[in-house]
Amino acid sequence: MFREAKQNRIFQDVVHQIQEAILQGKLKAGSKLPPERELKEMFKTSRGTLREALRVLEQKGLITIKTGVNGGGIVNALTTQQVSESLDLLIRYQRISLRDLAEFREGVEGIVASLAVERAKNEDIKHLKRLLADAKTHLEEGASGWDEFIGVDNQLHMALAHIAGNPIYESVLQTIYDNIHRYFDQFLPREEEILRENYQDLCEIVKAVEKGQAAQAHLLVQNHVYRFNRLMEENQEQKKN
Repeated sequence: MFREAKQNRIFQDVVHQIQEAILQGKLKAGSKLPPERELKEMFKTSRGTLREALRVLEQKGLITIKTGVNGGGIVNALTTQQVSESLDLLIRYQRISLRDLAEFREGVEGIVASLAVERAKNEDIKHLKRLLADAKTHLEEGASGWDEFIGVDNQLHMALAHIAGNPIYESVLQTIYDNIHRYFDQFLPREEEILRENYQDLCEIVKAVEKGQAAQAHLLVQNHVYRFNRLMEENQEQKKN
């Protein structure tokens, strides 16, 4: 399965070979890597270089290193979590601008909304309406219900992603909504009028899903994301000045 590592870049080649064996299915989820002694012999490398390569693979989420008598490298099941964790770091440290985030959300969430229309079942519609009822309750609380309202708003967006049935969209959007409050807290004015506009948008989106209007749902979500991002960008500019 493995060959002697290229001597001019031993470390990178060890990582590459093991990674490719996992991605190509030669090493299955749950299986153990060969013992350290055997890997050293296969790659013709030192213990230090091998262990560093294994640590990199663990950081990538491809393996888990266990210690003890029955320890060693265990191959992880590949999921979208690895991508989500990288995106999580970018958002948390604000390496993604409001404009970057808006462009992504306008495109992806529009598609997600149209897919949700095509795939929604009666129980899904009922769930969306329950979320609308929760949003209305918090809207009527005024400014004191701001955080709870935004939380329900996020839940409704994620409900659409779940209904759409694509785990990649759902996983990436979950990461965004787990962290988007960092932008809202800084740049979205806490005004009751914003909540009312937001609630009206959500009502129209759910209505389009219920009526099977995929193109309308797509457009409504895009406009919703665009408008609220513009509010945050304007507030961001005011703070700079």
